[in-house]
Amino acid sequence: MADLMTLDELAAAVAADRAAGRTIALANGVFDLLHVGHIRYLEGAKAEADRLVVAVNDDESVRMLKGEGRPIMKEADRAELIAALRSVDYVVLFPGRTVADILLRLKPDVHCKGTDYTVETVPERPIVESYGGRTAIVGDPKDHSTRDLVSRFTAS
Repeated sequence: MADLMTLDELAAAVAADRAAGRTIALANGVFDLLHVGHIRYLEGAKAEADRLVVAVNDDESVRMLKGEGRPIMKEADRAELIAALRSVDYVVLFPGRTVADILLRLKPDVHCKGTDYTVETVPERPIVESYGGRTAIVGDPKDHSTRDLVSRFTAS
């Protein structure tokens, strides 16, 4: 199981991986109710590099992005679930709308986003290109969402 790390701890782990010749991928998201779309996204991201870092939005940023009533689960619980997945090597919480600060600090070889994006629409793409990384779109079609799951629960 991966550990939840601070950004400083993560930077040290990534530096050690790089020194050992390993490549790094970064994926990010809210992961409020874990579902098969999340699993497929993270497995696709893991296929892009030797190590997978997953950045999980902190509670405040989820409220900012998703609105009142979200997140459903606290950040520590969401991070623990993600850390338990076999495809995940490292987990870090992050504030704000984007992972720009993490990208600039870690400079992962690949920044992975889900199929609700195209390479051209990924907001952090210019940052990734600035240090020579690449952006990959991974996972299955966006047929799953936490919003849809929640609406099913509230409709019954």
